[in-house]
Parts: sequence; C-alpha cells; structure tokens
Amino acid sequence: MNTVVHKSDSRGLADHGWLRSRHSFSFAGYYNPDRVHFGALRVLNDDIVAGGQGFGTHPHDNMEIVSIPLYGDLEHKDSTGTGEVIKTGDVQIMSAGSGLRHSEFNHSKDDEVQFLQIWVFPKERDIKPRYEQKSFDIESRMNKFQTVVSPDDESALWINQDAYFSLANLDAGTNLNYEVKKPGNGVYFFVLNGDVAIAGESLLSRDAVGVSESNSVELKAKSYAEVLAIEVPMDIQ
Repeated sequence: MNTVVHKSDSRGLADHGWLRSRHSFSFAGYYNPDRVHFGALRVLNDDIVAGGQGFGTHPHDNMEIVSIPLYGDLEHKDSTGTGEVIKTGDVQIMSAGSGLRHSEFNHSKDDEVQFLQIWVFPKERDIKPRYEQKSFDIESRMNKFQTVVSPDDESALWINQDAYFSLANLDAGTNLNYEVKKPGNGVYFFVLNGDVAIAGESLLSRDAVGVSESNSVELKAKSYAEVLAIEVPMDIQ
C-alpha cells in the first residue's frame, strides 16, 4: 500500500473576494510540482462563492467535471442548452468532450454557496459533450459507501473514465472498508467533516489521503464523519 497525505492547510489558496478557493492540486495561480494530479484525478477545488457571484462563461474540453454542492445552490448554464440549479444533495457531471462553454453562479443573491469542483482526465477523447445531474438520498450512505459516479452503475451518474465517486456518512465508532472496484485503481479520500482514520492516517475535516496499490482500505470514524472517495486509474496516457 502506498499513501500520500494532504492536510487541509497545505492546500493552495485563492481569495478573490467573491471567491475563496482551496486547491488540493495545482490550479491557476497555485503550482506545486508534487501535487499536479493523483492518477486521473486532476483537480479538486473547495470553492465558496458569494451571493450573486460566480464564474462567467468559459470553455472546457476533454475533461470530466463533477460538481458537488455542500451547502447552498449552484446555477449552471452551458452551450449544450442545459440550464439547471444544482442543490445540496445533488451531484452534477459534465463531459466536456470535444468542447463546450459553461457558467456557474451562486443561485442566491444573498447567501454563500460552497461546492467541490472536481476534474478527472477522460478515458476517451473528443466525445460529444454531455451533462447530467441527480439527487441522492443521504440516508442511503449512512455507515456505508453510496456510489454517485460510475462508468457501470445505472443508479449513479455515468463518467467517461474507469472512475468511481462514493460518499459515506459515518457515525462515531464505525469501522468500514472501501473495496477498490477496478484492479490498479487508486483512491483519494477527502474528509468533508469529522475525525476519521483512513489507511492508518488520522485525518480531520478537509484533510485527504491518496491510497494506491491496495485492494481494500479501512476507515475508522472517531467522531461523526463525512467522506468522499474518488477512485481513479493511476496510469494515465
């Protein structure tokens, strides 16, 4: 088992007033040669956007982009004609593929919205751009992993990669194993809240550990904890 630990306060920081963003991997003005990606996982941004503010229309191509609101609502528009509001409890995925343009704004004029913006390198390039979102039952992830993004699970959002996103809400004292779904994949565990040991590493809110060369990873919740597991291929072309 190989592990890499990223503590919350070691992440990059961008504060633009209307936007406060913490970067787990090199992004925009933040560059760390040791933290460019974890396998096919390229970006994990923890964004807080002020009321009435957001990201104006901009282009993307050949990237799988996942957005997960943590609180508040996010308004999305793109060049495929999609216009949706992504609410807390929803997960959104966009395959940029051969190219599209999109914008994301705080749906509220007054309250902040916080969301995770996650990019994964695609398996197949230049596919037709696509958009999908889904609301997931939080009770279905209590003390177990709930898969929300997958290439082969019809109950989850489809992704153009051999990657899996799973969420778990753990009561204090819960022990849980994450079983790797595809041999050779690694898993990046991002603690949303709480105090939890993962792969023997003691982690607090917004800490992370990347685990590779292991088929199973043990989690032990020391308090109530919420965890996002991002499983991705470690070998990228």
